[in-house]
Amino acid sequence: MSKTTAGRFFEDYRIGDVIEHAVPRTVSGGERALYHALYPARGALYSSDEFARACGLPQSPVDDLIAFHIVFGKTVPDVSLNAIANLGYAEARFLAPVYPGDTLRSRSEVIGLKQNSNGKSGVVWVRTTGENQRGETVLSYVRWVMVRKRDVAAEVGAAVVPELAPVVDADDLVVPGGLDFSAYDFTQAGELHRWGDYATGERIDHVDGVTVEEAEHMLATRLWQNTSKVHFDGTQRADGKRLVYGGHVISMARALSFNGLANAQMIAAINSGSHANPCFAGDTIRAWSEVLDRAETVAPGVGALRLRLVATKGAGDVLREESGKYHPDVLLDLDYWVLIPR
Repeated sequence: MSKTTAGRFFEDYRIGDVIEHAVPRTVSGGERALYHALYPARGALYSSDEFARACGLPQSPVDDLIAFHIVFGKTVPDVSLNAIANLGYAEARFLAPVYPGDTLRSRSEVIGLKQNSNGKSGVVWVRTTGENQRGETVLSYVRWVMVRKRDVAAEVGAAVVPELAPVVDADDLVVPGGLDFSAYDFTQAGELHRWGDYATGERIDHVDGVTVEEAEHMLATRLWQNTSKVHFDGTQRADGKRLVYGGHVISMARALSFNGLANAQMIAAINSGSHANPCFAGDTIRAWSEVLDRAETVAPGVGALRLRLVATKGAGDVLREESGKYHPDVLLDLDYWVLIPR
């Protein structure tokens, strides 16, 4: 009997399957240090315990996307080890901050399956939750991924495509207990712009760019214990290239958005996200944002902005072509809510 596994293929999934993912991971300051080495992240709330305490939190949490990457990474051996591509996200809610010392684990439920017309692969939808050591859900999201079939002739059931909310309602955003921006230090945060300074429809060019390096994107992916073959094994693609983990692009674009959105401190939700085109080493990531909506919260001094974050491998601000397809230079189209001082 073989002691190893090749991972799940498309025909191995069934609607309603619940997968408990290995291996729990205790978060430390090491994740923060490596994250800030890999990405130009400078959010004050995630950099300083004293700044965080002044905002009503017990200490500085780890960056929201650290929690996302860790929870996501746990799912890869069971969901996307044999993926062709990770396609998108929806209904993501950040429900509690993650602090150094917390232990995270992940669980996924299969909620959708649809074989592709070529019969060689299919799309799997899962709803994943991440919990801490107290059993509290810190993160919940849906993602869908294209997965190879082991046997092209294998029969699969009728397609089930889940209906997903296009937007997380502002009333469903969770503000961490105690968060208070009424005495927020804009000088220490790096910019003076607050909630009321952003207008719906406004576009912000984040100016800077970062060229993706082969070693760095693979280091980042290993940091989150993401084992998907396409990120490391050059034989998995006909062109011999290693696909950059989509989360690496998200984190890079989010970090680049500091220039113009330095006070967009906490991610509260991801409404939708699409990896529009593949990213490879040598591509230079740039980013721009559009303000889609604004909302108030009940927390003192805290407002919410709904933003579109677009990462490109060019300098343009074109999202789609006349045909409606994403422009070939667009890498990421992310619609998300952030918490910002009012």
